[in-house]
Amino acid sequence: MPKFAANLSMMFTEVPFLARFKAARAAGFTAVEYLFPYAEDKAAIAAELKAQGLTQALFNMPPGDWEAGERGLASLPGRESEFRAGVATALAYAEALGCRQLHAMAGLRQAGVSAEQHEATYVANIQYAADQAAKQDVLVLLEPINSRDMPGYFLSTQVQAEALLEKIDRPNVRIQLDFYHCQIMEGDLTRTIDRLWGKFSHIQIASVPERHEPDQGEINYPWLFDYLDAKGYDGYLGCEYRPRGNTEAGLGWFAPWADKE
Repeated sequence: MPKFAANLSMMFTEVPFLARFKAARAAGFTAVEYLFPYAEDKAAIAAELKAQGLTQALFNMPPGDWEAGERGLASLPGRESEFRAGVATALAYAEALGCRQLHAMAGLRQAGVSAEQHEATYVANIQYAADQAAKQDVLVLLEPINSRDMPGYFLSTQVQAEALLEKIDRPNVRIQLDFYHCQIMEGDLTRTIDRLWGKFSHIQIASVPERHEPDQGEINYPWLFDYLDAKGYDGYLGCEYRPRGNTEAGLGWFAPWADKE
């Protein structure tokens, strides 16, 4: 049976962040994810997770100056010290929240920096992050992000992520397979699942092209859910979508899997 994690950066934004945990559980979710937890006290988040009986499925390592447009540090030469500090911060939150997966955003390509320099920096940084994360039995995830939503992002295709996995060569590094991004960049989702089987540990979903609820658009999500179930996927499906309107009003698609206990 598919397991879904509500993305609290996009869903239930009708209420403040710490109130979204209760709203997600009331809607039937048993797990949550979000972009970043660092604006909140980790003990306060941990208390909400415990109170609501929720699993923390995933969050991102610090991305640099998000408000200034930075989208990660992992591939940026000269920012290694800041990246390593972010790894330590993320792992401290992961320990407090019982989270076993962290996504390291790659960052935007920089003027005057070659593709080879970006890649070498990325590989070395992810190796460092993976070695640190292994001490807590945490996975480090690589997520290709489409070039329409995030122009200039270093990592944009599953093919590139596969090649990087080999170069990184760490047992606790996986791909974060976002069907929304993958459909825009590559499509062929079923064959991509088959090709990447064993290399990804988290999936994210949203409609294409509008990134709304997964009940419309060009991806047949019910079919993919059944396909993943038949193959034995036991990870979470992160609902990283922007609701068309009120979050709860758009959850009709989720009703068959909601935990109402």
